Amino acid sequence: MTATRILFVVSECAPFAKVGGLADVAGALPKALRRLGYDARIVLPLYAGVNRARHGIVFERPFTVQMGPRDYPAAVWSGRMADVPVRFIECGRFFDRPGIYGDTSGDYPDNAARFAFFCRAALETCRSGPFIPDIVHCHDWHTALLPFFLKTAEYSETRPARAASVLTIHNIGYQGLFPAGALSDLGIGPPDSIPGQLEYFGRINFLKAGIKCADYLATVSPTHARELLDFSSGGGLTAELLERKRDFKGILNGVDYAEWDPARDPLLPAHYTAAEPGGKAVCKAALQRTFGLDERPDLPVFGIVARLARQKGLGLLAEIMPRVLDNMAIQFVALGTGDRFFESFLLNLARRHPRRAAARIEFSDKLSHLIEAGGDFFLMPSLYEPCGLTQMYAMLYGTLPIVRAVGGLADTVENYDEASGRGTGFKFQDAAPRALYNTIGWAVSTWFDRPRHIALLRRQAMRRDFSWDKAAREYSEVYAALKPGPAANSFSTSARKACGEETR
Repeated sequence: MTATRILFVVSECAPFAKVGGLADVAGALPKALRRLGYDARIVLPLYAGVNRARHGIVFERPFTVQMGPRDYPAAVWSGRMADVPVRFIECGRFFDRPGIYGDTSGDYPDNAARFAFFCRAALETCRSGPFIPDIVHCHDWHTALLPFFLKTAEYSETRPARAASVLTIHNIGYQGLFPAGALSDLGIGPPDSIPGQLEYFGRINFLKAGIKCADYLATVSPTHARELLDFSSGGGLTAELLERKRDFKGILNGVDYAEWDPARDPLLPAHYTAAEPGGKAVCKAALQRTFGLDERPDLPVFGIVARLARQKGLGLLAEIMPRVLDNMAIQFVALGTGDRFFESFLLNLARRHPRRAAARIEFSDKLSHLIEAGGDFFLMPSLYEPCGLTQMYAMLYGTLPIVRAVGGLADTVENYDEASGRGTGFKFQDAAPRALYNTIGWAVSTWFDRPRHIALLRRQAMRRDFSWDKAAREYSEVYAALKPGPAANSFSTSARKACGEETR
């Protein structure tokens, strides 16, 4: 029996190109699906920063993509990620530049054209084979036009149009909003631009088009799925998601244990397990030395690895961290880049508290692993967090997360119970500085007053199963329900209503 063919269409994928958690998902879920017997493959842009030699990426063939009034020369390159075949779309006009989404001055002004082109190019590579997908799995706004294209007259008679489509929303805060005048440059216009599909208060919205037209919708945790169906949290697209409620599910992300495992992590100075945790003390000492802190095993180290943005709760942290360092016996390390205000805040905090606080304004894989392993507590006070991965990494490394109970943070962290010692971390509800301050204080008091509970919490956290196999099985159920077939029947009733059967 032929394996079901899944094409992952993504804007980033570890280890080739990474900005955030989407790359980790794209790099791990296809491998888990192949273990279940799916023929899962990936397609992504060939950015200038992708190291072709290191990853063994080779030229396959040239092709042309028509978009609006222009033909764009492009090429397909091929590589592999473990046993997963990966295709790369080369187009110098759109992808031969330093960044993925933008540079230091902001987003690239032609991002609408860049990612509309990528969606079209991904479909063009499937027109004549040899890989014709049964399911096209898209991710976030960058690829959300692809389900829309599949249901337009232009593609209705092509082999890719037989594919069903799944759209996973990783972060609804980014929707692909552009001026309405961009439609003609993207090759989109009547009859394709049916009112309500792309239009969004006088602009166009890529993510809205995907929500309307994808055969199935997912997001990255069950709690976040419920949040998005609330008008206070849906990013202005709650009405569209409620319309698709029957075809919408929260599926929790997982962890790639090939990269995140303290028992064999090559980036750590020592290895350890829940049963033999001694190596964690070695990692803590190395963390303190690396960041210039006093080498004090008796003091708890609080760490944060994050995009320095308000969404990640940096505003809350800025309000309370000076007072925490003044009033509590702790050390603090931070790693990340982002908003200049928060970068300056962290650097100034380190200057005011030498040997007790430190910050690195950079992205470093090695340092992020060291903080996850060498820290005692991990801070994630996010205002919203669709899933989050770093809190799961922290637990697997025996570093107890302190999180706001939203999205995937609520789903993955079990709150500490002082009576029994059960739990895997510390949670708070209100997006308020006092709530974060008090929860840090609760963790500090547990460290000094109930050390046996700290050891118990660590063991429980490290034994949690966050493997991708569970998520892969849930997506497998979605794929099976879609039953790819002739284009007119390959998508759900609600998708036909939402997207408009007249596009056919």
